[in-house]
Amino acid sequence: MNVINFNDIALTDAERQPCEVWTRVMGYHRPVSEFNKGKKSEYYSRKCFVEEKAMQHLDSKDESCACAAE
Repeated sequence: MNVINFNDIALTDAERQPCEVWTRVMGYHRPVSEFNKGKKSEYYSRKCFVEEKAMQHLDSKDESCACAAE
């Protein structure tokens, strides 16, 4: 069986295939490339949810957090 080491693969920009990014807007999915200037700006300024950070927050006993009193 041949094992492929993906670290050894080098592509030039001409060999790469463009990736189309889609996101959910107003209840349906659209490609980001079709957004208007304002919506693109909003999309790129979004912060992605990271589950590990949320779990760390729940595990910490930080009393300065307002949600810790719940």
